[in-house]
Amino acid sequence: MPTHLVHEKRDSVHDMALKNLHVPVVFDHEDFLVVHKPPDCAVTRNGDDEGLLARLRRQSAGSNLIPVHRLDKVTSGLWLLAKNTQAARDLTALFRERAVRKCYLALSDRKPHKKQGLIIGDMVRSRDGRWKICLSRTAPAVTRFISRSMAPCLRLFALFPETGKTHQIRVAMKCLGAPILGDPLYGHGSSQASSLTTPPDRTYLHAYALAFAHKGVPYAFIDPPRHGRLFLDPAFHNALQNFTALIHALYEST
Repeated sequence: MPTHLVHEKRDSVHDMALKNLHVPVVFDHEDFLVVHKPPDCAVTRNGDDEGLLARLRRQSAGSNLIPVHRLDKVTSGLWLLAKNTQAARDLTALFRERAVRKCYLALSDRKPHKKQGLIIGDMVRSRDGRWKICLSRTAPAVTRFISRSMAPCLRLFALFPETGKTHQIRVAMKCLGAPILGDPLYGHGSSQASSLTTPPDRTYLHAYALAFAHKGVPYAFIDPPRHGRLFLDPAFHNALQNFTALIHALYEST
């Protein structure tokens, strides 16, 4: 990764009430803002919750903040917003042209069909409204991944999406036979209870790394997970450290 990489410190916002939530800023540029999105926070209004975007606009006094990519409510990590319409057009184009490198971290308590490689195929809606991956490749979702054992019955995945389909990573993990731990939509059915003794306290999916070039200047960011019992466990940090070099090598190649 580039030498100017920003590695954000953990100043956890865990357990704060949503109405008082202060969104941690990872990097503040004149054209864009990179923040840490907590898990289980909707980006836009969701019932009584005004949404993270409105809260962030008020916090930064930047009413023109414009999201340039999506993160699911359950996902934590790096979220990029533009500060003006021209920057929004430029940054959105980077995502559309696949000029943004991304890495996500996920945990599963199931053994995958394969430990590394590609998940590729068209994504279509299933009868229950969820997404699934098909064998066809007309406009396929493409996700590269590697995984390592973290603890008994627990595996760490690093995933590198090369496309940006809705629920792409969550569906890819389901396709591998290793749904993301705690995923309420693509996780275990009632007949497949988790092998862990304690129920998961969150969906274990985190936007870990993001890199792109803006106006000819490269930017790269890393934001370790800050929430979730298993993400804060020493076993997670040991597993992540043990294959950080491989994560970085694959991240650079996407």
